Amino acid sequence: MSGGTRSFEMARRLVEWGHDVHVVTSWQAADGKKSDFETIESGIRVSWLPVPYSNHMSYPARIRSFLEFAARSSRVASGISADIVFATSTPLTIAIPGIFTSHRRRVPMVLEVRDVWPDLPIALGALKNPLLRIAATGLERVAYRYASRIVALSPGMRDGIVRNGGDGARVTVIPNGCDLELFNPMHADPRHFLQAHPKLDGRPLAVYAGTLGLANGVRYLVKIAHDCLLAGSNICIVVVGDGAEHALIEAEARRAGVLGENFFLLPPCRKQDVPHIFAAASIVLSVFIDNAALHANSANKFFDGLAAGRPIAINYGGWQADLINTHQIGVALSPSDIPLAASQLRALVCDKSRLEQCGRAALALAKSQFNRDMLARQLESVFIDAVTESNRWR
Repeated sequence: MSGGTRSFEMARRLVEWGHDVHVVTSWQAADGKKSDFETIESGIRVSWLPVPYSNHMSYPARIRSFLEFAARSSRVASGISADIVFATSTPLTIAIPGIFTSHRRRVPMVLEVRDVWPDLPIALGALKNPLLRIAATGLERVAYRYASRIVALSPGMRDGIVRNGGDGARVTVIPNGCDLELFNPMHADPRHFLQAHPKLDGRPLAVYAGTLGLANGVRYLVKIAHDCLLAGSNICIVVVGDGAEHALIEAEARRAGVLGENFFLLPPCRKQDVPHIFAAASIVLSVFIDNAALHANSANKFFDGLAAGRPIAINYGGWQADLINTHQIGVALSPSDIPLAASQLRALVCDKSRLEQCGRAALALAKSQFNRDMLARQLESVFIDAVTESNRWR
C-alpha cells in the first residue's frame, strides 16, 4: 500500500526467520467492510478492523478513530495466543490494547515510539483541551513504565522517552531503515515514471513522496518552486502524495503560477512504484514545518532516498541534518529564508559532480548504518530479551 511500510517490512522478515506474526490493524477505508482475517503472501496473519482514518479528518475525528481502534483491537488481540505483544505507535493510544493484551495474556509488551507523542500534537495544536493533554501525558508515562522494552526511532525520541519517565536502560534506538532490495538503483527504471509524465523528461527533478499534512509543511515547496521559476531555473518540484493540505497546496501553487510549470502535484502510489520515481529524481526532498518538536522525527522518505542512492535535501534540524552534514549526502535547507533555500537547492542540483558524490555517499550510508535486515535483527533481539527476562520471573 502507499505510506509507511515499516511494520510490514519488519513482520515479513520475522516470518522468514521462523517466527509467527499476527498483525492487528485497521482497514482505513472501511466503507461498510466488516472485520476480516487473512494471511498475506509473506505469511503474515492479519486481522483487519474497519476503523476509518484519513489525514483529511479533523483532529477530533482522528482522536475518535484512535479510541475506536484501541477498543476493537483490545478485544481481538487479547484473544490471540502469543509470547509477546508489540505495540507500535503513532498514536500513543496504541498502548491501550498493548497493555490490555499483555496483562490478559500474561506476556511482556514492547512499545515502539514512532513519533513524539503527545509533545507533537500539543505543539501542532491538535490537543488543545487541557484534560486531553493531561490524559495523553498520563497515558505516556503509564505506557513507558509498563513496557518491558521500548523502541525509539531516533536518538531525540529516546531522550524524550527518558525525560518523560522511561527507563533509559530499556530503550533501544532502531531508526527507520533502508530497503536496499526494493530501492536497488540497478533495478529501478526511470522510464516507468517519465513515460507517464513526458513534461518532466529531461529536467532536473526534486521529488517529495509522502503525506501532505499540516506537520509536513509542503507549501514550503511551492515557495521554493516560485523562487526557482523567477530565477529562470529549469528545476521541477514533484510532489507525490495526498493529505489534509492537498487542496491548499494546489490552490497556492496555482496562485503562484507554478502549477504544471515547475511544480507538479501527483497522486499517491504504491511503495513498489516509488523506486522508479526516485530513479528519475536528481534529489529527494523531506520537509516539515519549522517546529523544533519535529527535529527528532525519523522520516521514511529520508531513508528511501538513501536506499535509492539519491542526494537528500531537508529543511529541518536534528539528527538527520547532522547525518547530511557529517556524511555529505545532500543539503540542509534554510527553513525560513526561501530565497536562500532555493539558492541552496539550485546550487546542489546544478553541480553534477557533487550530486554524484552525494548519491554515492547516501547509498554507502544506507548499507552501513540503515540496512533494514540489520535493523530487523535488532528488533528480533529486543523481543527475545523481553521474553527471556519474562520467563525468568515466572
